[in-house]
Amino acid sequence: MLTAPYGTWPSPLDARTVAAHDGRPEFLGAVGGELWWTAPRPEEGGRRALLRLPAPDAAGGDDPGTPRSVLPPPWDVRNRVLEYGGLPWAAAARATGGPLLVFCHQGDQRLYAHEPDVPGAGPRPLTPLGSRGEGLRWADPEVHLDRGEVWCVLEEFTGERPTDVRRVPVAVPLDGSAADDRSRVRELAPAQHDFVTGPKLSPDGRQAVWLAWDHPNMPWDGTELRCAEVAADGCLTAARTVLGGRAESVVQADWAADGTLLAVSDASGWWNLCRVDPRGGDAVGLCPRAEEFGDGLWKLGLRWFAPLADGTVAVLHGRGAKRLGVLDPHTGDLVDAVGSWTEWAPTLAVDGTRVVGVGAGARSGYEIVELDTATGHSRVLAERHADAVDPAYYPHPVERTFTGPDGREVHAHVYPPANPRARGPEGEAPPYVIWVHGGPTSRVPLVLDLEIAYFTSRGIGVAEVNYGGSTGYGRAYRERLRGGWGVVDVADCATVALGLAEEGSADRARLAIRGGSAGGWTTAVSLTSPAAAGVYACGTISFPILEPEGWSGDDTHDFESRYLEGLIGDPERDAERYRERSPARNAHRMTAPFLLLQGLDDVICPPAQCERFLDALAAAGGTPVPHTYLTFEGEAHGFRRADTIARAVEAELDLYLDVFGAPVTTPEPA
Repeated sequence: MLTAPYGTWPSPLDARTVAAHDGRPEFLGAVGGELWWTAPRPEEGGRRALLRLPAPDAAGGDDPGTPRSVLPPPWDVRNRVLEYGGLPWAAAARATGGPLLVFCHQGDQRLYAHEPDVPGAGPRPLTPLGSRGEGLRWADPEVHLDRGEVWCVLEEFTGERPTDVRRVPVAVPLDGSAADDRSRVRELAPAQHDFVTGPKLSPDGRQAVWLAWDHPNMPWDGTELRCAEVAADGCLTAARTVLGGRAESVVQADWAADGTLLAVSDASGWWNLCRVDPRGGDAVGLCPRAEEFGDGLWKLGLRWFAPLADGTVAVLHGRGAKRLGVLDPHTGDLVDAVGSWTEWAPTLAVDGTRVVGVGAGARSGYEIVELDTATGHSRVLAERHADAVDPAYYPHPVERTFTGPDGREVHAHVYPPANPRARGPEGEAPPYVIWVHGGPTSRVPLVLDLEIAYFTSRGIGVAEVNYGGSTGYGRAYRERLRGGWGVVDVADCATVALGLAEEGSADRARLAIRGGSAGGWTTAVSLTSPAAAGVYACGTISFPILEPEGWSGDDTHDFESRYLEGLIGDPERDAERYRERSPARNAHRMTAPFLLLQGLDDVICPPAQCERFLDALAAAGGTPVPHTYLTFEGEAHGFRRADTIARAVEAELDLYLDVFGAPVTTPEPA
């Protein structure tokens, strides 16, 4: 057993391997017995591929078959609706000619139709290019062959400013007549709300439902479930709100095969599944419990439940981590799938008695898993986990609950250093890095992450914090952050860092913090706020929010342009609060070395904020603060390209080795 300084342990896990395994499968769908989904391709410039898996009877026996690509590079099945994107594809099985696919291409944001089983056929455009601002974008589609249309959400920019935008449910003709003619896109209902999801047609074709909400609400604050009649001309009429409101969040709605309307609402304080009367009236809880059957609606088309043909409902549920289960809505009985998967992503597909989801565990990555509800048997269909290195180099994480200010609970996942061939010096505690998730109304899952293993296998511990404001623990827990962003999150992260040090798990002098987006904000505030002064020796700040007083209106994208009104307060009435918490205004307090990472194509957190922050730091005078600023062309909000991810991981390790006192070396692989 080698005894070596923490951070220098020899590890077989390099940055290129980390980058190659970045991302997870998304947006599952059943198409004529086949399973389709999007998959990340970091080595192909970060594009999203669309894959298909043959139907079980075509695969033969227990062999699920081999997935194949539906579209070759450079087709990139992704959209920019809300900037975070949403469901980018839909397909329908046909009696002859194979399936008809409709998808959005990232490069131009147009909708395309494609017949992948027709020899020589290529994608053909269905929608035009936009003429103003960021153009036209499309998401959350449903193909209706009998109507000759695809129903979806249109996000249309009406001017040059990022907030000059309208969103409306629309029908796009499948014959391509709208490819050069915006007027051929039929608006299904008036644009009455700032945000909408795609309309879901009832089994009898007579009604449709969708979600809607308005500024300054975010979808986890309050949404409305809208229901309308489908008129003879195909338009949605007599629309009314049947569930939700300004202080009730509905995050998904769908129809069961018998025409029952189901939805996930947090009226009880927890996102629970309920049955809804389409005419309005009280909703009936189907399995009321202090657990979440939903999460933050960051992307249109996320799916936490899926009705099956026999009347049962596949659900994702839990407190913190999500489990896959099957609910009998008549009895309230809920039976969970058996297996090693302890966390499930918000995407489900159903076909007959089969439920397919994307599951992972603390020591395994995300896999596409099938549950046969008739037998209770589960198996991996695709994206099977394969250890990139000897799993002895993976950490063994522990779920922890720390006691924060005022005795409040702070949830965290602690990943101690792990290496079968090395240990730290006798009597010495390891350095630890606090990882802050983005959002901030989000949650970090307890799953195998090779980027975490990259550090823990070298002797640097990691603790992920689901600070107050995170989802997964009920509405009261996530509303702790209301008005307290930059205070509650900072204090909760410090609670975990200092708690680890006080118990002897971490070296008090070698604590660091890192985060991206909203996590970048918490990291930057933690390094510039008197409330966390002296806690951290250094930090890594990625594509951050650094000027809250300017991160609103036209200085960011429309979706989050009024988010801070709930997180901090009214920009005018609470202007002093904004200034007090602003990392840019408090750059003179920065004393810890830091790494700053930024994509140059980021419209959510523009690089100009980083530049002004560095200018303010330089103007503060005094002893220069060691720092590195790395920018990446072609990267937006969050890094997708393999080269970028690898460079960022290596730079972060260099920072810790430099600050924590270990030599900057490149150990030989184990």
